[in-house]
Amino acid sequence: MSHTPAAAPLAPMSPNAVMTAFHYVQSLQEGDIETAGMLANAEPRLLTLLIDVADRIVTPITALPSATEGDPCTDSFALEALGRIFLTTLRAEDDLCPASVPGIARAIIRFVEEILTEDGQDVADILEQLETAALRQAHEAHGAPGAQSARTTAV
Repeated sequence: MSHTPAAAPLAPMSPNAVMTAFHYVQSLQEGDIETAGMLANAEPRLLTLLIDVADRIVTPITALPSATEGDPCTDSFALEALGRIFLTTLRAEDDLCPASVPGIARAIIRFVEEILTEDGQDVADILEQLETAALRQAHEAHGAPGAQSARTTAV
């Protein structure tokens, strides 16, 4: 089997984009169609944001192990390929139409449900943990509120 090169790092999401995408997914997961509809109507980029969130959830779980984690086994290559196929399918949905938004969100929910939850864990709790981690990354990438104004430049 061939080893595929690592994917390019994702551009950081803004904190607002993280919150919007995760709140949409969480609303659908909870069956709150009204809130999900309001979020979808308010954010024209929601389709792209959901693909970005899916990539941030799926890629680390399905990526080949790093050199420090040891040599990959056959299962590692299969898992990495399945992750790529899953994301490629979601991106193909992205090309279809904005009506794909609920389907992509439901695919994220199913991935979390089937892959990331263990006995006794709740999908809503895992989604909240993922949102917290994504928000932390977004704040680090974009600086905490007011942090940019504290920067100085040399002349």
